Amino acid sequence: MLHQQSDLVDFTELARARAELGAAYLRILSYFKEDGIKSIHEIEEAMRTRNATALVRPAHTLKGESAQFCAHRLSALAETIEMTARRCVEMHETPDELIETVVALRPCFSETVALLDRDANPLAARRPTGFGRRVTAPQPSFGRAG
Repeated sequence: MLHQQSDLVDFTELARARAELGAAYLRILSYFKEDGIKSIHEIEEAMRTRNATALVRPAHTLKGESAQFCAHRLSALAETIEMTARRCVEMHETPDELIETVVALRPCFSETVALLDRDANPLAARRPTGFGRRVTAPQPSFGRAG
């Protein structure tokens, strides 16, 4: 599938978008996470009921919001769902062909959000475990060349 060839996040584009958003970036990122969870839930529920019409709006929303954060793979998945669902509605078909794409959506969203969170707070990835504990390198035994 084409969406599997896309990067999760284009960090060069994201840096420009982040600069444009300025101080609002973190607030908008939190909205994206909340809206994304809601959209994915709605997409999964629509798939369970085989309702192509109910797939369109949340997939469209997720596609656009993902693109704002340069999350190309997630946006491509959502676009595939949206466009296929629209075709299914027009042709009066069930969206069964989207099962694999819908199953891939939640893990892609989780991985994307983790990257965006890490980018938003680069110190979080470097924080030592065990607050207050001193990390020391193992010392070679006396008289041995460790």
